[in-house]
Amino acid sequence: MQLEINGMQVYYETTGNGKDILFLHGWGSSTVAFSRMIRNLSSRYRCTALDFPGCGETDLPQAPYTIEKYCAFVLEFIQKAGLANPILIGHSNGARVILNLCMQGALSPQKIVLFGAAGLRSPRTFRQKWRGRSFKAIKRVLTLPVIKNYSEDLLAAARQHYGSADYNAAVPVMRQTLVNLLGSDLLIGTNDVDNLKKIKASTLLIFGENDTATPVAHGKIMEEKIAGSGLCVIQGGTHWCFVEFPDQIDAILNSFL
Repeated sequence: MQLEINGMQVYYETTGNGKDILFLHGWGSSTVAFSRMIRNLSSRYRCTALDFPGCGETDLPQAPYTIEKYCAFVLEFIQKAGLANPILIGHSNGARVILNLCMQGALSPQKIVLFGAAGLRSPRTFRQKWRGRSFKAIKRVLTLPVIKNYSEDLLAAARQHYGSADYNAAVPVMRQTLVNLLGSDLLIGTNDVDNLKKIKASTLLIFGENDTATPVAHGKIMEEKIAGSGLCVIQGGTHWCFVEFPDQIDAILNSFL
């Protein structure tokens, strides 16, 4: 199914009957990521999953998105899809959006489930700062008017060397979107993380033991700051623990929801 938001055709799927659950996928993913989970829950809930802008079958945004735009997008989707104060389940970037919606008080869901939640960032190391500054310096030189018509391949090679896999795989509008999102994350070791205390929903945090994208340490900070939250660590799991251990995840969700 499709509906229109901000001039984009937004793809989504709805199945089942009962209280609404909205699924928000991670960066570069799609509704497909939640297929198994939805099969388990759709006998008791009306499950809706969408493709974020630039992902799956949803159109690219006309301009880079910010976390504020993602939140506004989800709010408009909920209204247009006719969802009634849904339970929110998110993975990675989808979890980041849920955290921000709840911190802002834009939504007050009864329960939220966050898999490998993005939304926190550690202070950058000296090496990370050096790499960032190096790329910016190279980019400034390669985009000078005199040489920019001849430097496309060199600039692409610099992006490949200095950028993350997600950054390199994205088209330009989504590259800037990723930069915007990472820059908006709460900085660990500062008062930023206290914003998590604003979340009032009953919160289940699920992290893979071996997740390197969003480490368990981030889950522990969230558990500490979000009152009444609980953290489940999936032994042997990675950033995709809900795909790797579906039976275990089904049992956890059946108990929590």
